[in-house]
Amino acid sequence: MQVSNPNDVKIYNLSAGKSLPEWLSERKMRKLKKDNIEFQRKIELIQDFDMPTVCHRVKVSKDGQYICAVGTYKPRVKCYEVHQLSLKFERGLDANVTQFIILSDDYSKMVFLHDDRYLEIHAQGGRYYRTRIPKFGRDLDFHYPTCDLYVVGVSDEIYRLNLEQGRFLAPLKTNATELSCCQFNPSHYLFACGTKQGTVECWDPRSRTRAGILDIYKGSHSSEFTESPEVTALKFRDALTMGVGTQTGHVLLYDMRSNKPLLIKDHQYELPIKNIEFHNQLDLVLSMDTKILKLWHRDTGKPYTAIEPGVGLNDLSLYPDSGLMFIANEAPKIHTYFIPSLGPAPRWCSFLDNLTEELEESESLVVYDDYKFVSRQELDDMGLTHLIGSNLVKAYMHGFFMDLRFYQKAKTLSQPFAYDDYKKTKIKEKIDSERKNRVQIKKLPQVNRELAEKFMTEGEKQIKDKKGKTVPNIMKDERFSAMFIDPDYQIDKSAQEYRLVNPLITKLDKSRQKKQAEQKRIADQFDEVEEEREGRPSEDESSSSSEDERVAHREMKKQYRQMKTQERREKKVEELEEAVSRPKFYEIKDESRGYKVQLSKEEKQKKKEMKKSLADRLESQNNMEEASGSRSLGNMEMTFKLKKNEKQQWQEKAQKNHMDERKELGRSATEITGGFKKKPKFWNNKRVQ
Repeated sequence: MQVSNPNDVKIYNLSAGKSLPEWLSERKMRKLKKDNIEFQRKIELIQDFDMPTVCHRVKVSKDGQYICAVGTYKPRVKCYEVHQLSLKFERGLDANVTQFIILSDDYSKMVFLHDDRYLEIHAQGGRYYRTRIPKFGRDLDFHYPTCDLYVVGVSDEIYRLNLEQGRFLAPLKTNATELSCCQFNPSHYLFACGTKQGTVECWDPRSRTRAGILDIYKGSHSSEFTESPEVTALKFRDALTMGVGTQTGHVLLYDMRSNKPLLIKDHQYELPIKNIEFHNQLDLVLSMDTKILKLWHRDTGKPYTAIEPGVGLNDLSLYPDSGLMFIANEAPKIHTYFIPSLGPAPRWCSFLDNLTEELEESESLVVYDDYKFVSRQELDDMGLTHLIGSNLVKAYMHGFFMDLRFYQKAKTLSQPFAYDDYKKTKIKEKIDSERKNRVQIKKLPQVNRELAEKFMTEGEKQIKDKKGKTVPNIMKDERFSAMFIDPDYQIDKSAQEYRLVNPLITKLDKSRQKKQAEQKRIADQFDEVEEEREGRPSEDESSSSSEDERVAHREMKKQYRQMKTQERREKKVEELEEAVSRPKFYEIKDESRGYKVQLSKEEKQKKKEMKKSLADRLESQNNMEEASGSRSLGNMEMTFKLKKNEKQQWQEKAQKNHMDERKELGRSATEITGGFKKKPKFWNNKRVQ
């Protein structure tokens, strides 16, 4: 049995716990139940209270002796007898059940609406009759005075089947295209049906005429709806109060005499409302969507408690005059919850009252007892921020939930000496508490000594506020005791805020002391003091107040300048340190800028060679008998010379002899042109005629 406590309301989940598989033998089942502690503590209120896969609907008979449930797969109906706490019978069906009602006080007469447009009427022995309706059905209800069965569905007509005559009657024509839900008012039998267009149509079964139409969108006059929402649930509390559930997750309470809602409750999940129930003893409303069941006050809408199983919800059934309820859901188990604050347990399970009383007397485990709530700062201290988003750390509100055992291990690893420090502080606190019984000497605390001394001196005088009431001393107030005990409350005098405010406080204290001394001196000198006119402040008070303001302004300016100069100094020191730590690079200067550079002999020779013309360089190169080259390897230089082969030497020698011979035999250009007396005619630019 699982216990939760949302909003300080105890909720007992009687269907929680592991279930044994059906294919186990009886011997193994007995052995498991004997050895396993979980199965020993498990409370199975009704034996085999489940479905193979999914439970669609669950209802309690009017006499409270039987519980009927329908589900799948395969489609079936199960009936449980509460006094035997076991299954009475089980019947297979041809199709899944959309909705069903119990006509008799017990299980002997039931009507099932299938999703294949068939209506099945069951008697005590089994299926009695089967018929078909023209359109797919969504909901049905029974009118007891006339024995008429009303069926609504994907159509604009309300089908009527008279079970006394055994024939269909003329359907009722509505203004809607589709109908989703319906119900008869138990007081005056007014028939109401919800439509897909967001209206509720009310019909009088006696005259078979429409009594009125309620438009939710037009009547609400609220920003909750942007368009007409589909009506998915209807429920009457009494002759005048009606609850309406919408597709958008809103529950509206109406007085039948008005088209404006008394209250609008939003589930905040935007999921369609499945079911609405009223608890008259505590004046509560139970509204359920596919995710959560909410219990809230009918008059104010304030939440009472909530149940969120973690699976999709399909239907809700309350056991009359008790705190027991059954929820059909998208899981094999039919959930059973017991809330003692709603009412006592039924007579057939009265042991629940004794059990819950014993659990309340003893400390029972709550749902969150195995988890630890931590903030993001605590995760940073333990180095577990990388686990955010995983299954180990679950986000919740402004922090995270993590397993208590995992938290203790992580805390031990991150702070190995935390337990020793905690132990020392506890021993010290114990010793200090024992010392209080001895004779007390006025002693200043270890934390915020200066502030405590100031308060202690002020505590000797009676300080009064503007109204004349005596202000209690802060040192004697238990609410502020941690300020002088816990080191976390130590005032940081190096903080910027304290440095701005502290000189003002000290200066004001000094000025206050000076004023008191001056007033005492004046009172001693003059016995008589001239009375001042009523309502007009004295010049001394106005001058003293202005002087205090000037002093405060001056001190604030002075402190601000000191802080700014200190910040500039720190900034300069940081810049110097950064400049010193930065690597230095040197650049070789050029001679053109006026700097002389010492060159080596080889560099000088190379520079001299570069100044020569190309012809001179070629000539000097040809004159060399041997070629030379150099190659640098790191800081070393290697010089080498290449010898010329015989063919190159012979070619150079032949070229040299040829040039010498030309010099001996050659004539200059003037000697050659001097022999001409005049220029030939073909040298002229013009053509010879």
